[in-house]
Amino acid sequence: MNKLSQYIKESVAEMKKVTWPTKKETYNYTLIVIGLSVGVAAFLGALDLIFGWGLQFVIIK
Repeated sequence: MNKLSQYIKESVAEMKKVTWPTKKETYNYTLIVIGLSVGVAAFLGALDLIFGWGLQFVIIK
């Protein structure tokens, strides 16, 4: 039980040292993640479309 209480005390002490992002930073980071996700999805979708057309061209001809 002593180890558990020591672990909890140390965890609380470490959480007090954490510098949490502001609301504006969190909002900006969220927009960046969403934007990059959409960009990567569009890029991969375009590659899939191009390779699909290429494969159809090779198979049909």
